[in-house]
Amino acid sequence: MTRGALHHIELYVSDLERSVAFWGFLLGQLGYRPYQEWDDGMSWRLGPTYLVFVQAPDDTDFDRRRPGLNHLAFHVDTAEEVEELVAHLRSRGTRLLYEDRHPYAGGEDHYAAFMEDPDGVKVELVADDRTTEPPRPPTAPDGRA
Repeated sequence: MTRGALHHIELYVSDLERSVAFWGFLLGQLGYRPYQEWDDGMSWRLGPTYLVFVQAPDDTDFDRRRPGLNHLAFHVDTAEEVEELVAHLRSRGTRLLYEDRHPYAGGEDHYAAFMEDPDGVKVELVADDRTTEPPRPPTAPDGRA
């Protein structure tokens, strides 16, 4: 049954080629497959849901802190997979957000990574299986790591 499930999300991007490189890699790692492609856009699909990226008709800058989309959050199986994706994305030049609080920037019971796509859309990768969570670094008695 798909009633009420998300059908698709369409994002305008400033540089389609750059966005396809970022999103194509990440979505491929998450199990999405290329779905549609045309001169000014591309989409990837997982089950009944797909994400569409379209070349914006103008160069107005995106700001996730203004009204509109703030971020997209994706389920990831394990904390180890979160870290593997972070390592791969960082090697491709992607910036990790809230690095000083990673991987608990969303709270102590929320193992996740926060990054930005090429246009500044925040991307969250959330570990579903907390039983395989890597150990936290040791903390000194005064509370410092």
